[in-house]
Amino acid sequence: MGNQRSIGEGRLQPWAKDAEEATRIQLRLRDHLVCQGRVGEVQKVAGTGVFYPSSDQMIAAVVVVSFPDLVPVESVALRVEVEFRYVPGLLAFREGPGLLSAFRRLQQQPDLVIFHGHGMAHQRGVGLATHLGVLLDLPSIGCADSLLFGCHQPPEPEKGKWAPIIGDSGEVVGAALRTRTDTRPMLVSIGHRVDLPAAIQMVLDCCSTFRIPEPLRLARKLAREQGQASGG
Repeated sequence: MGNQRSIGEGRLQPWAKDAEEATRIQLRLRDHLVCQGRVGEVQKVAGTGVFYPSSDQMIAAVVVVSFPDLVPVESVALRVEVEFRYVPGLLAFREGPGLLSAFRRLQQQPDLVIFHGHGMAHQRGVGLATHLGVLLDLPSIGCADSLLFGCHQPPEPEKGKWAPIIGDSGEVVGAALRTRTDTRPMLVSIGHRVDLPAAIQMVLDCCSTFRIPEPLRLARKLAREQGQASGG
């Protein structure tokens, strides 16, 4: 990706200084969301991870792996200042600027991104994976550990089984997916330019040994190691 500017930055105001403005931006970004589409040929998948060495600094990491063998081919980790306080539902405004800076440093553009966060499984349908997916204009998937919005029944215990995450209006906004048998499910949702069945399958294909998809696991590990090595 080098020094290319993200697609959305030229036409949208992506960041905010307070929660009220952030909510308005999310509603505008929602109009640009594409929640359908099969992912074409995928050769490189990126994952994201963050680590907070202090309350006002963050390590933002992106790891790109080859697909389907899941071998790392490129990684970027940056220490950045955090300017937006933590507000549930507004994580993209806290972590998004740093992650976008890391994406700008990549020399290879991924075909798809798995974000450690939510996409459409969000009270306004615009979580971190949707927000940055629209700005990057890349197929993107949200993959999180804890529920932010909606509810679901426990999926059957075998790997590959899933239960829909249901929003307030009865709509399906994501899936509670078993990525390993008898482990806690990952919460998967559409980010941008991908449908839910494709998102589920891609997350499964990126889980080899661990419960967490390999691109996410490597990015989270890199962020933590960089933060600890620098004295955080």
